[in-house]
Amino acid sequence: MHPNLKQIQKARQLLSQYLPVTRLLAAPYLSEVSGARVYLKLETDLITGSFKARGALYTLALNLERRPIREVVASSTGNHGAAVAYAAKLLGIRAKIFLPAKCNPVKRNRIASLGAEIVEKGKDITDAFQFAAKESVANPEIFVLNDATDADLPCGPGVIGLEILEQLPEVQSIFVPMGDTALIRGIAAGVKQISAEVKIVGVQADEAPAYYLSWKKGDVVTTDSCNTIADGLATRTPDPRNVEAVREMVDDIVLVSEKEMLQAIETLLLEEHVLAEPAGAASTAALLKSGAKPREEVVLLVSGANISRDVLRSAIGAGH
Repeated sequence: MHPNLKQIQKARQLLSQYLPVTRLLAAPYLSEVSGARVYLKLETDLITGSFKARGALYTLALNLERRPIREVVASSTGNHGAAVAYAAKLLGIRAKIFLPAKCNPVKRNRIASLGAEIVEKGKDITDAFQFAAKESVANPEIFVLNDATDADLPCGPGVIGLEILEQLPEVQSIFVPMGDTALIRGIAAGVKQISAEVKIVGVQADEAPAYYLSWKKGDVVTTDSCNTIADGLATRTPDPRNVEAVREMVDDIVLVSEKEMLQAIETLLLEEHVLAEPAGAASTAALLKSGAKPREEVVLLVSGANISRDVLRSAIGAGH
Protein backbone atom coordinates (compact mmCIF):
# COMPACT_ATOMS: atom_id res chain seq x y z
CA MET A 1 0.00 0.00 0.00
CA HIS A 2 2.83 2.39 -0.77
CA PRO A 3 4.01 3.52 -4.21
CA ASN A 4 7.37 3.04 -5.86
CA LEU A 5 9.51 5.95 -6.98
CA LYS A 6 8.58 5.56 -10.65
CA GLN A 7 4.87 5.90 -9.80
CA ILE A 8 5.49 9.01 -7.70
CA GLN A 9 7.52 10.59 -10.50
CA LYS A 10 4.65 9.87 -12.90
CA ALA A 11 2.27 11.60 -10.51
CA ARG A 12 4.61 14.58 -10.31
CA GLN A 13 4.66 14.94 -14.06
CA LEU A 14 0.87 14.95 -14.27
CA LEU A 15 0.29 17.23 -11.28
CA SER A 16 2.84 19.77 -12.49
CA GLN A 17 0.33 20.72 -15.20
CA TYR A 18 -2.14 21.90 -12.56
CA LEU A 19 -0.53 22.48 -9.15
CA PRO A 20 2.46 24.57 -8.01
CA VAL A 21 5.42 23.39 -5.96
CA THR A 22 4.44 24.42 -2.42
CA ARG A 23 6.75 26.64 -0.40
CA LEU A 24 9.25 25.51 2.22
CA LEU A 25 9.70 28.40 4.68
CA ALA A 26 12.20 28.81 7.50
CA ALA A 27 10.48 29.05 10.90
CA PRO A 28 12.63 31.38 13.05
CA TYR A 29 10.56 31.22 16.24
CA LEU A 30 10.18 27.44 16.21
CA SER A 31 13.90 27.12 15.48
CA GLU A 32 14.74 29.32 18.46
CA VAL A 33 12.52 27.52 20.98
CA SER A 34 13.41 24.00 19.80
CA GLY A 35 17.12 24.45 19.09
CA ALA A 36 16.61 22.76 15.72
CA ARG A 37 16.59 24.28 12.25
CA VAL A 38 12.89 24.18 11.51
CA TYR A 39 11.09 24.64 8.20
CA LEU A 40 7.40 24.63 7.32
CA LYS A 41 6.17 22.83 4.19
CA LEU A 42 3.06 24.83 3.27
CA GLU A 43 0.53 22.53 1.61
CA THR A 44 -1.87 25.37 2.38
CA ASP A 45 -0.58 26.94 -0.86
CA LEU A 46 -2.70 24.53 -2.90
CA ILE A 47 -6.01 25.60 -4.36
CA THR A 48 -8.30 23.83 -1.87
CA GLY A 49 -6.17 24.85 1.11
CA SER A 50 -4.77 21.37 1.80
CA PHE A 51 -2.51 18.63 0.43
CA LYS A 52 -5.51 16.51 -0.57
CA ALA A 53 -5.72 18.06 -4.04
CA ARG A 54 -2.60 16.12 -5.03
CA GLY A 55 -4.00 12.64 -4.45
CA ALA A 56 -7.53 13.31 -5.64
CA LEU A 57 -6.51 14.93 -8.92
CA TYR A 58 -3.90 12.32 -9.78
CA THR A 59 -6.15 9.37 -8.95
CA LEU A 60 -9.18 10.66 -10.80
CA ALA A 61 -7.14 11.57 -13.89
CA LEU A 62 -5.52 8.13 -13.88
CA ASN A 63 -8.84 6.30 -13.62
CA LEU A 64 -10.39 8.40 -16.37
CA GLU A 65 -7.65 7.05 -18.63
CA ARG A 66 -8.62 3.51 -17.66
CA ARG A 67 -12.42 3.56 -18.08
CA PRO A 68 -15.48 5.77 -18.53
CA ILE A 69 -16.49 7.60 -15.34
CA ARG A 70 -19.74 9.55 -15.15
CA GLU A 71 -19.52 10.57 -11.50
CA VAL A 72 -16.98 10.43 -8.67
CA VAL A 73 -18.14 9.79 -5.11
CA ALA A 74 -16.18 10.27 -1.90
CA SER A 75 -16.62 10.32 1.86
CA SER A 76 -14.75 12.97 3.79
CA THR A 77 -14.46 15.12 6.88
CA GLY A 78 -13.92 17.99 4.45
CA ASN A 79 -10.52 18.37 2.80
CA HIS A 80 -10.65 15.19 0.70
CA GLY A 81 -14.18 16.12 -0.34
CA ALA A 82 -13.05 19.54 -1.51
CA ALA A 83 -10.13 17.98 -3.36
CA VAL A 84 -12.40 15.49 -5.15
CA ALA A 85 -14.87 18.26 -5.99
CA TYR A 86 -12.03 20.36 -7.42
CA ALA A 87 -10.61 17.46 -9.44
CA ALA A 88 -14.05 16.54 -10.80
CA LYS A 89 -14.77 20.13 -11.85
CA LEU A 90 -11.36 20.43 -13.50
CA LEU A 91 -11.77 17.15 -15.39
CA GLY A 92 -15.41 17.68 -16.33
CA ILE A 93 -17.41 15.12 -14.38
CA ARG A 94 -19.97 15.23 -11.54
CA ALA A 95 -19.03 14.77 -7.88
CA LYS A 96 -21.02 13.66 -4.84
CA ILE A 97 -19.47 14.03 -1.39
CA PHE A 98 -20.71 12.26 1.75
CA LEU A 99 -19.92 14.19 4.92
CA PRO A 100 -20.58 13.30 8.57
CA ALA A 101 -23.32 15.33 10.23
CA LYS A 102 -22.11 18.54 11.92
CA CYS A 103 -18.99 18.73 9.77
CA ASN A 104 -16.58 21.67 9.58
CA PRO A 105 -18.64 24.50 7.98
CA VAL A 106 -15.61 26.07 6.29
CA LYS A 107 -14.81 22.81 4.55
CA ARG A 108 -18.46 22.18 3.67
CA ASN A 109 -18.75 25.60 2.07
CA ARG A 110 -15.60 25.02 0.05
CA ILE A 111 -17.01 21.75 -1.33
CA ALA A 112 -20.29 23.46 -2.20
CA SER A 113 -18.46 26.31 -3.96
CA LEU A 114 -16.81 23.75 -6.23
CA GLY A 115 -20.17 22.48 -7.45
CA ALA A 116 -20.32 19.05 -5.81
CA GLU A 117 -23.50 17.49 -4.47
CA ILE A 118 -23.29 17.15 -0.68
CA VAL A 119 -24.93 14.42 1.42
CA GLU A 120 -24.59 14.62 5.21
CA LYS A 121 -24.98 11.22 6.88
CA GLY A 122 -23.46 9.45 9.87
CA LYS A 123 -21.69 10.49 13.03
CA ASP A 124 -18.14 10.29 11.65
CA ILE A 125 -16.06 9.45 8.59
CA THR A 126 -16.50 5.68 9.06
CA ASP A 127 -20.27 6.04 8.84
CA ALA A 128 -20.06 8.44 5.90
CA PHE A 129 -17.92 5.96 3.99
CA GLN A 130 -20.48 3.19 4.41
CA PHE A 131 -23.04 5.32 2.59
CA ALA A 132 -20.59 6.41 -0.11
CA ALA A 133 -19.45 2.84 -0.81
CA LYS A 134 -22.97 1.79 -1.82
CA GLU A 135 -23.10 4.31 -4.69
CA SER A 136 -21.15 2.28 -7.24
CA VAL A 137 -22.87 -1.08 -6.66
CA ALA A 138 -25.44 -0.64 -9.43
CA ASN A 139 -23.45 1.60 -11.78
CA PRO A 140 -19.92 0.81 -13.00
CA GLU A 141 -19.51 4.38 -14.29
CA ILE A 142 -19.54 5.72 -10.71
CA PHE A 143 -16.06 5.80 -9.16
CA VAL A 144 -15.82 5.76 -5.37
CA LEU A 145 -12.55 7.48 -4.49
CA ASN A 146 -11.59 6.35 -0.99
CA ASP A 147 -8.39 8.10 0.09
CA ALA A 148 -7.76 5.58 2.87
CA THR A 149 -7.51 2.51 0.63
CA ASP A 150 -6.99 3.61 -2.97
CA ALA A 151 -3.69 2.17 -4.20
CA ASP A 152 -2.93 5.03 -6.60
CA LEU A 153 -3.73 7.97 -4.33
CA PRO A 154 -0.56 8.02 -2.14
CA CYS A 155 1.45 8.79 -5.29
CA GLY A 156 0.03 12.33 -5.15
CA PRO A 157 1.23 13.20 -1.65
CA GLY A 158 4.38 11.24 -2.43
CA VAL A 159 5.37 14.20 -4.61
CA ILE A 160 5.64 16.27 -1.41
CA GLY A 161 8.54 14.08 -0.33
CA LEU A 162 10.40 14.68 -3.58
CA GLU A 163 9.85 18.43 -3.28
CA ILE A 164 11.20 18.49 0.29
CA LEU A 165 14.35 16.59 -0.67
CA GLU A 166 15.02 19.09 -3.45
CA GLN A 167 14.22 22.15 -1.34
CA LEU A 168 16.22 20.93 1.69
CA PRO A 169 18.64 18.13 0.70
CA GLU A 170 20.08 18.06 4.25
CA VAL A 171 16.70 17.35 5.90
CA GLN A 172 16.96 14.89 8.78
CA SER A 173 13.40 14.59 10.11
CA ILE A 174 9.96 15.19 8.62
CA PHE A 175 6.89 15.46 10.90
CA VAL A 176 3.67 14.41 9.15
CA PRO A 177 0.06 14.49 10.42
CA MET A 178 -1.64 11.08 10.26
CA GLY A 179 -5.33 10.62 9.51
CA ASP A 180 -6.15 7.89 6.98
CA THR A 181 -2.33 7.60 6.43
CA ALA A 182 -2.28 8.22 2.66
CA LEU A 183 -0.23 11.37 3.31
CA ILE A 184 2.45 9.75 5.44
CA ARG A 185 2.60 6.60 3.31
CA GLY A 186 3.14 8.68 0.18
CA ILE A 187 5.74 11.00 1.71
CA ALA A 188 7.62 8.16 3.42
CA ALA A 189 7.68 6.12 0.22
CA GLY A 190 9.06 9.01 -1.81
CA VAL A 191 11.64 10.02 0.77
CA LYS A 192 12.87 6.60 1.92
CA GLN A 193 13.51 5.37 -1.63
CA ILE A 194 15.88 8.30 -2.18
CA SER A 195 17.28 8.97 1.31
CA ALA A 196 16.57 6.09 3.69
CA GLU A 197 18.21 7.79 6.69
CA VAL A 198 15.61 10.60 6.84
CA LYS A 199 13.41 10.09 9.90
CA ILE A 200 9.64 10.09 9.29
CA VAL A 201 7.60 11.03 12.37
CA GLY A 202 3.82 10.59 12.32
CA VAL A 203 1.50 12.70 14.45
CA GLN A 204 -1.92 11.64 15.73
CA ALA A 205 -4.46 13.17 18.09
CA ASP A 206 -4.81 11.79 21.62
CA GLU A 207 -8.54 11.54 20.94
CA ALA A 208 -8.07 9.58 17.68
CA PRO A 209 -5.11 7.25 18.29
CA ALA A 210 -6.17 4.18 16.27
CA TYR A 211 -3.16 4.10 13.95
CA TYR A 212 -0.76 4.91 16.78
CA LEU A 213 -2.13 1.98 18.81
CA SER A 214 -2.00 -0.27 15.74
CA TRP A 215 1.58 0.82 14.97
CA LYS A 216 2.66 -0.06 18.51
CA LYS A 217 0.83 -3.40 18.64
CA GLY A 218 1.63 -4.55 15.12
CA ASP A 219 -2.02 -5.33 14.46
CA VAL A 220 -5.23 -3.41 13.80
CA VAL A 221 -6.64 -1.63 16.85
CA THR A 222 -9.96 0.15 16.42
CA THR A 223 -11.37 2.78 18.75
CA ASP A 224 -14.98 3.48 19.67
CA SER A 225 -14.74 7.14 18.76
CA CYS A 226 -12.44 9.74 17.17
CA ASN A 227 -13.84 12.89 18.72
CA THR A 228 -11.09 15.42 18.05
CA ILE A 229 -11.03 19.03 16.88
CA ALA A 230 -8.61 17.82 14.20
CA ASP A 231 -11.18 16.42 11.79
CA GLY A 232 -8.37 15.65 9.35
CA LEU A 233 -6.98 13.17 11.90
CA ALA A 234 -10.34 11.66 12.90
CA THR A 235 -10.01 7.97 12.06
CA ARG A 236 -11.04 4.99 14.22
CA THR A 237 -10.89 1.95 11.90
CA PRO A 238 -7.39 1.36 10.49
CA ASP A 239 -6.92 -0.59 7.27
CA PRO A 240 -4.66 -3.63 7.87
CA ARG A 241 -2.52 -2.93 4.80
CA ASN A 242 -2.04 0.67 5.87
CA VAL A 243 -0.94 -0.47 9.32
CA GLU A 244 1.65 -2.75 7.71
CA ALA A 245 2.96 0.07 5.50
CA VAL A 246 3.15 2.53 8.39
CA ARG A 247 5.06 0.03 10.52
CA GLU A 248 7.48 -0.53 7.65
CA MET A 249 8.24 3.11 6.85
CA VAL A 250 7.39 5.36 9.82
CA ASP A 251 10.13 5.73 12.42
CA ASP A 252 8.10 7.21 15.27
CA ILE A 253 4.59 8.45 16.09
CA VAL A 254 3.77 11.24 18.55
CA LEU A 255 0.35 11.78 20.13
CA VAL A 256 -0.75 15.37 20.75
CA SER A 257 -3.61 16.69 22.86
CA GLU A 258 -6.39 19.04 21.83
CA LYS A 259 -4.80 21.82 23.87
CA GLU A 260 -1.39 21.23 22.28
CA MET A 261 -2.89 21.56 18.81
CA LEU A 262 -4.70 24.78 19.77
CA GLN A 263 -1.45 26.18 21.16
CA ALA A 264 0.34 25.18 17.96
CA ILE A 265 -2.29 26.97 15.84
CA GLU A 266 -1.70 30.13 17.88
CA THR A 267 2.08 29.79 17.64
CA LEU A 268 2.03 29.33 13.88
CA LEU A 269 -0.32 32.26 13.38
CA LEU A 270 1.27 34.79 15.73
CA GLU A 271 4.95 33.81 15.50
CA GLU A 272 5.35 32.40 11.98
CA HIS A 273 2.38 34.16 10.31
CA VAL A 274 0.98 30.87 8.99
CA LEU A 275 -2.68 29.85 9.27
CA ALA A 276 -3.28 26.16 9.99
CA GLU A 277 -6.24 23.99 10.94
CA PRO A 278 -5.75 21.58 13.89
CA ALA A 279 -4.50 18.70 11.72
CA GLY A 280 -2.21 21.11 9.88
CA ALA A 281 -0.76 22.35 13.17
CA ALA A 282 -0.34 18.86 14.63
CA SER A 283 3.24 18.51 13.36
CA THR A 284 4.17 21.76 15.11
CA ALA A 285 2.49 20.53 18.29
CA ALA A 286 4.52 17.32 18.10
CA LEU A 287 7.82 19.17 17.71
CA LEU A 288 7.04 21.43 20.66
CA LYS A 289 6.10 18.36 22.72
CA SER A 290 8.80 15.87 21.75
CA GLY A 291 11.64 18.21 20.82
CA ALA A 292 14.47 17.66 18.34
CA LYS A 293 18.23 17.30 18.37
CA PRO A 294 20.23 20.54 18.52
CA ARG A 295 20.61 22.02 15.02
CA GLU A 296 18.72 19.10 13.49
CA GLU A 297 17.22 19.94 10.08
CA VAL A 298 13.47 19.47 10.61
CA VAL A 299 10.51 19.90 8.27
CA LEU A 300 7.01 20.27 9.70
CA LEU A 301 4.23 19.53 7.24
CA VAL A 302 1.43 22.10 7.45
CA SER A 303 -1.18 19.95 5.74
CA GLY A 304 -4.20 22.26 5.69
CA ALA A 305 -5.57 25.70 6.57
CA ASN A 306 -9.34 25.15 6.50
CA ILE A 307 -10.02 26.09 10.11
CA SER A 308 -13.46 26.97 11.45
CA ARG A 309 -13.96 30.33 13.12
CA ASP A 310 -14.91 28.67 16.42
CA VAL A 311 -11.69 26.66 16.56
CA LEU A 312 -9.62 29.67 15.57
CA ARG A 313 -11.19 31.72 18.38
CA SER A 314 -10.41 28.89 20.83
CA ALA A 315 -6.81 28.81 19.69
CA ILE A 316 -6.10 32.48 20.28
CA GLY A 317 -4.93 32.71 23.86
CA ALA A 318 -4.57 28.92 24.20
CA GLY A 319 -0.89 29.35 25.03
CA HIS A 320 -1.59 31.46 28.11
